[in-house]
Amino acid sequence: MHYRNKIAMLVAATFSQQLWAQSVSGVVLDSKGQPIAGAEVSLAGSQARVKTDTAGTFLLAELHVEAPQFAHRNLHLNVPEAGLNNVELRLAPTLLEVIDIKASPLHASATESALPVSVLSGEQLKMQQASTLGDTLKNQVGVHSNFYGSVASSPIIRGLDGPRVMITQNGLDAGDASRVGPDHSVASEAGTAEQIEVLRGPATLFYGSGAIGGVVNVVDERVPTRRDTRANWQLERQSVNNEKLAAAAGQTSVGDVALYADAFWREQDNYKIPGVAETGSDEAAGGRVANTDATGKGGTVGASYLLPNGFVGVSVGRLERQYGIPGHSHGGHDHEAEAGHAEERVFADLEQDRVQLHSQLNFSGGPLAQLNVKAGFTDYQHAEIEDGATGTTFKNRSDEARLELLHREWLDWRGGLSLHYKHSDFAAVGDEAFTPPSTQEMLAIGWMEERHFGPLLLQTGARLERVTLKADQVLLPELAAHAHDGSEHDDHDHGGDQVIRTFAVDQNFKPYSLSAGLVWEYQDGYNAALSLSRSGRAPSASELLSFGPHIGTNAYEIGALFRRNPTQDPHQAFALNKDPVDLEVSNNIDLTWRKYSGDVALILNAFYNQVDNYYYQQNTGLFAEDGHAHTDDEHDEAEHTEEAHDHSGELPVYLFRAADVNLHGFEAQLIWQFAPQWRWTQQVDYVRARLDADGDLPRTPPLRLQSALSWQSAAFSAELRYSHYSKQDKVETLESATGSYNLLDANVSYYLDLFDQQLAVYLKGQNLTDEDARVHTSFLKDKAPLPGRSIGLGIRGEF
Repeated sequence: MHYRNKIAMLVAATFSQQLWAQSVSGVVLDSKGQPIAGAEVSLAGSQARVKTDTAGTFLLAELHVEAPQFAHRNLHLNVPEAGLNNVELRLAPTLLEVIDIKASPLHASATESALPVSVLSGEQLKMQQASTLGDTLKNQVGVHSNFYGSVASSPIIRGLDGPRVMITQNGLDAGDASRVGPDHSVASEAGTAEQIEVLRGPATLFYGSGAIGGVVNVVDERVPTRRDTRANWQLERQSVNNEKLAAAAGQTSVGDVALYADAFWREQDNYKIPGVAETGSDEAAGGRVANTDATGKGGTVGASYLLPNGFVGVSVGRLERQYGIPGHSHGGHDHEAEAGHAEERVFADLEQDRVQLHSQLNFSGGPLAQLNVKAGFTDYQHAEIEDGATGTTFKNRSDEARLELLHREWLDWRGGLSLHYKHSDFAAVGDEAFTPPSTQEMLAIGWMEERHFGPLLLQTGARLERVTLKADQVLLPELAAHAHDGSEHDDHDHGGDQVIRTFAVDQNFKPYSLSAGLVWEYQDGYNAALSLSRSGRAPSASELLSFGPHIGTNAYEIGALFRRNPTQDPHQAFALNKDPVDLEVSNNIDLTWRKYSGDVALILNAFYNQVDNYYYQQNTGLFAEDGHAHTDDEHDEAEHTEEAHDHSGELPVYLFRAADVNLHGFEAQLIWQFAPQWRWTQQVDYVRARLDADGDLPRTPPLRLQSALSWQSAAFSAELRYSHYSKQDKVETLESATGSYNLLDANVSYYLDLFDQQLAVYLKGQNLTDEDARVHTSFLKDKAPLPGRSIGLGIRGEF
């Protein structure tokens, strides 16, 4: 019989009913013929695994080998019924982290995927983790943060964010409200994560139309799959905001039951800045940004029953977080000595309960090789509170289930069928509820396959969805928006709270996705990849139904279900849009070239993404009342004259509209081990986002260049990182440009064994030059610059 074994990350084989009686024994060597001790060899698709001994030998069937700092390779073995002994497997060293990608049901590695993938794990994850997911990932190539005052920042992938980037926890939707607005925190904690995976580009085959721009998958062991007994903990303190972090996670087993628990606590004050918070302000420099304080805590317990052919497990988690919503205090600065009035306290109070069930079963006979089940229930809510009063409460109750049926290798094809269901009941209740309550339901079927043709790996897939969006109480309120053209406040009416029309919405969409990828390993340590995809996305409820002030974006948001009123009615600037609601369709091409062995590693990516009916927020040039009740004292502070007007109670009006756009760019990573203990890393990324009808998309990341020099010994490690962000002047009409800036970061760690633990004491500095920097992709770029110089001290341990 003929079997294909992929060494290092994933070993796939042609199964037969007699396979389980067979075995393969041998030795794992490096490229110089020296044995690799401690390399993990597992039975693909099962929980059985062994580690090589000091001589590098192993005994197992159908191989899956993992060894740190070694790359995979493909080879063919003829395995007789009696098994195969004394197999010699040579692994080439690599500077790239070759890690199993949990986000893919086929568990490919980053070096053999047609779609570009980044993984943040281990030491690198611990040193880069921040209080938000976006700030944790901001140094990954192709990934930026929409920086929301260090309290709610989300990742941007190749210029796309919001409902186009799926945030998942162990493959299931995070179930929060972070895709609705930038002020909504991602309900996931990096402090207890084992790795964070970023799929750059459409990943709709795995996760649905919400992943048209990419996926960020936070991986932990909350549903344990091993009998290992291990634990880790961490304590950290930051100077710029007095942040304190404590986190711990551990697992063990009792017989066939594996147990897991984790917990974290985090607290931070308003952060310091070198300049002023608000651009153009005449305040003194060097204060703090108000409403950037936060506290958070959470914990998870999980258990699994380990079977001879898999596992069944469940976890229960609780997350609580309170964080400020910056940009709403008077003047935006936190000078306690300033006279006049107390700081306007605006914050969000978040709670989430989450239950997940995971199961994996492997079969030795019949056409079905593996059955994977993932299901989750999430109960999420957060309230936005201003001066002690709740303005709006956001709630999201979601259910999700995914069934993966992987067939036995047939004619050298590996893959299977995916059935996916998701239901979300979302509601925003209160004075500033800019979107009505709605329910969204998705049902999908997908098919994924891959096959090796010698050095070529072909990956294909298709997915068909049915998405239903329903809302019973969609409101068209009275709104007399106006322009600031020099004639405003001439006794014109700003509109009232009257509702012109209430109606129901029942929208049905059938997006589909197709994908094909080719990876060519034309030489040992080198490959080239091509990925082609067509992905459809149903617009979200907020993109269609919004009509009201959004405190987090400082904007009056109006959905695509509405349009400018052609009758120019002074009392109603917007009316219903009678045009049909279209699917957003992305046609994407990715080209990748990799050199991943030897003392120099290099990855080059180029992409082109043409999107039809791209939903984005267009600045209308109009302004509307923010919905707050303003006192006479507030208006007395700025008397209305012919030369000066009080616009403090107004918001710019943004209208969602659909237009055809093009996004293209490139990413490059170079790693050079120029001495045994020294490594230089260089990376650059760029994206250009334009409207077909001429113009630029708002908040597009600028060109970025990063360079890092690192040193590693048995007891010490250190890194110095320089990041240059170019100016961004390719902006939408009415959007302001952002200047360039440079950031300098550094860290140093000392390792020791103490009390049967592996300890690391570390010191890290961020923005060491105290640069006054504003993030172009941030909604708060004119009100909340990046934090100033920060020094962090921490200790972590493993046992």
